Amino acid sequence: MAMAETTEPTTSETTPRRRRSATTDLALIAGFAALISACAYIGAIPVGGAGVPITLQTFGVMLAGCVLGPVRGFLAVSLYLLLGAIGLPVFAEHSSGLAVFSGPSAGYLIAFPIAAALGGFLVQYVARETRTRAIAVFLCSLAGSVLVIHPLGIIGMKLYFDVSWHEAFTYDTPFWIGDLLKTTLVALVAAEVHRAFPHLLARR
Repeated sequence: MAMAETTEPTTSETTPRRRRSATTDLALIAGFAALISACAYIGAIPVGGAGVPITLQTFGVMLAGCVLGPVRGFLAVSLYLLLGAIGLPVFAEHSSGLAVFSGPSAGYLIAFPIAAALGGFLVQYVARETRTRAIAVFLCSLAGSVLVIHPLGIIGMKLYFDVSWHEAFTYDTPFWIGDLLKTTLVALVAAEVHRAFPHLLARR
């Protein structure tokens, strides 16, 4: 009786494949970190009593998570924060350095990688096959914003300005309309990306 031929890839075949995968991951992480940096320059309009500027940062942050998934999204946003912490002017209003992490926007910055990870997790493991639908990605991205970015942002402003919870909340309120628009844009873009690259979040 003839022996069945094996289709298992050999070690020599899988090693270059893993290297290409790791190289692709690094490129995606670096690319999205650069995208978030560019988004921080767009807008930068101070609003509310806190004077924290409105930018497209949250668009880049949540897009990284919803497109790359929880791990790569978290790493891309963390790389962006690291670049700003070491002195590159990648934060809003061309600011940089560790002092930014003790300012009024500190809560938002700290929330960014966590929110990206949450949005990416929901897209990959909850939305799953429906991630090609904008409404599914919208809800995943909105969860990261509502459950992480805004609460930590409010906490940061309360501590920095030493104000009541209510007043800190009023400082955060002007960002909500803009965030809904940015979340919609994230959903439209990410859904199209996953439609074009259905294996982008496949386990390797």
